[in-house]
Amino acid sequence: MSAAGGTSNTATLNRFHSAVNSGDLGAISKAIDECVAPDLVFHAPVPMGATGAEALKRVWEALLRAFPDIHVAVEETITEGDKVVSRNTVTGTHRGEYQGLPPTGKTVTYNEIFIFRFVNGRIAEIRGIVDVLAQLRQLGALPS
Repeated sequence: MSAAGGTSNTATLNRFHSAVNSGDLGAISKAIDECVAPDLVFHAPVPMGATGAEALKRVWEALLRAFPDIHVAVEETITEGDKVVSRNTVTGTHRGEYQGLPPTGKTVTYNEIFIFRFVNGRIAEIRGIVDVLAQLRQLGALPS
């Protein structure tokens, strides 16, 4: 892949992150439709009954319900070939049910790393690690 292709993939990912940080589910859904392949392979726990880009939409519906002010700060990106790695810090206030926990009003800050593989300028595969342990500890669901 050319350097221009890597730059384009990074720009696509930046566009997706901008939509996510808007807090607008409609904008996020539109960005998923435009930036993500419909048959996305998503290597992460996703809502049952959904696959592909639809699963990613459901993940963001659940996150926005739980953390309406969620913000993904991209700390670092690495682009190589058809992949872009994004290391992020995520913040949000727990205002809705999350993982079976009723709203606590507590703020959370946690880290995540995602590897995005692109095909024809769209996200075709996502692999990620999210520090769910930090989330649950900050919400009081687990001891510190």
